[in-house]
Amino acid sequence: MSKFLFLEYPKCSTCQKAKKWLEENGIDFEDRHIVEHNPTETELKKWIAQSKLPIKSFFNTSGMLYKSMELKDKLPQMNEDEQIKLLASNGMLVKRPLIIGKQIVLAGFKPTQWEDLKS
Repeated sequence: MSKFLFLEYPKCSTCQKAKKWLEENGIDFEDRHIVEHNPTETELKKWIAQSKLPIKSFFNTSGMLYKSMELKDKLPQMNEDEQIKLLASNGMLVKRPLIIGKQIVLAGFKPTQWEDLKS
């Protein structure tokens, strides 16, 4: 089994940069298309808990779907289970890329944070 699970949308330029970074740094990962195989509620609950990040950081707040659904105004009225169910309903709502390992969950690509993947 690969060391990391990498969830990406192949047309996303940030995902392409992240994938190139992983390859250049010799990081072993399994690639998963975030829309064709979007994260399940169970996976999201586990990853959010593991990341210790607020659930909002798992939403693709710059995405067109997020904006068209007016989620900026709706999310504060939703409980965590409702938000997770919404995230699991469409991979385009999920911040990408996501990298998941035994000890680490990162949403978005920030090379300085990703340095931890090398250890």
